Amino acid sequence: MTSPDRRAATLAEIRNRKMARSPHAYVRGNTKRFYQWLDASPGQVPDGPAVWICGDCHLGNLGPLADAKDKVAVQIRDLDQTVVGNPALDLIRLGLSLACAARGSDLPGVATAHILEHLVTGYEEALAGDFDGELDKSHRPHRIQGILEQSVHRRWRQLARERFKDTRPGLPRGKRFWSLTAEERSGLGGLFGEERTRVMVTSLKCRDSDDPIEVVDAAYWVKGCSSLGRLRYAVLLRVGDHPRLCLIDVKEATTAVAPRLAGASMPRDNAARVVQGANLLSPNLGERMIATRLAGTGVVLRELLPQDLKIEVEQLAPKEAMRIASYLAGVVGRAHGRQMDAATRRSWRAELAKARVGGLDAPSWLWSSVVALVGDHEAAYLEHCRRFALGSARHARPHAA
Repeated sequence: MTSPDRRAATLAEIRNRKMARSPHAYVRGNTKRFYQWLDASPGQVPDGPAVWICGDCHLGNLGPLADAKDKVAVQIRDLDQTVVGNPALDLIRLGLSLACAARGSDLPGVATAHILEHLVTGYEEALAGDFDGELDKSHRPHRIQGILEQSVHRRWRQLARERFKDTRPGLPRGKRFWSLTAEERSGLGGLFGEERTRVMVTSLKCRDSDDPIEVVDAAYWVKGCSSLGRLRYAVLLRVGDHPRLCLIDVKEATTAVAPRLAGASMPRDNAARVVQGANLLSPNLGERMIATRLAGTGVVLRELLPQDLKIEVEQLAPKEAMRIASYLAGVVGRAHGRQMDAATRRSWRAELAKARVGGLDAPSWLWSSVVALVGDHEAAYLEHCRRFALGSARHARPHAA
């Protein structure tokens, strides 16, 4: 069991191990390097309209999400880095993620070029769509449809087995869940004694608004990758007389590394920033979140539902990768586009149509950025493995007698 004074070092070690698993894992876990490269690169990225962006738009941060009425849609799952910024940055980050997934699937370079073409096409088609009905009418790739169907049919039992390896009430202490200090237990108890927390928890359609809530168990949660090292807690609740428990994710909100546009109006409190961005970019998630404070630290509370899944792609065929790129770019395009008026959407589409040279049906700035970023991250990934994975293996190796 990890003691509180050893948490930071242990979490850093876990994060380094996770990032060493593959180049794609390194990209997902190192948002900071992505923006360091962009900051140092020539000013080739166009200035898009000022909208809330995801800020960390990779494959693992998109997936099915249920709203408070159990309606499921594919939206952005993680808004830690959300800011009012340039939507082109989300396109580049998603393009980098898809390019790394393509390389992990041993697809040829021409497939990556086509993937980026389909990414731009899906994004542009989303911007040209009907934003009055807010309906996703795009054709879902087979793999996405399968994940969505799995999401719709999931129930609490599957969530409990996945998170706890059991369906009995309680968070099993071990690799995922660590024991709390008395101060942490007291702070969380007070947090879930607040009226606004109770209102959030009882907002789902299966609960009554006056239901009391009871903390069944709570633990420090070892979850995520880039966020490892922040305060994170899992809290298991019983709501009223309902037999089914619910799981609340309590996550520290820190300053985003994604660049905000100069003069953009955003909440100063990081937790409030995350919730505001979520409400605009990912309504299914935003309506299940609140921003509050725990022991003087801004935190975001959200209930995890069985329907919430991430999109995992281990191996991709070329055509499948292109269809997935188009579809997911459409998800991002709708998230951006519903914040724009019709004239702004037309103007942004016109900007995206520029700078297409050399037979590539995608902006040259997108292609050159992704190509350079793939090279930069692969070199950094190998150096990361040399420093951490190889070093850890040598440290663990027994010395010869």
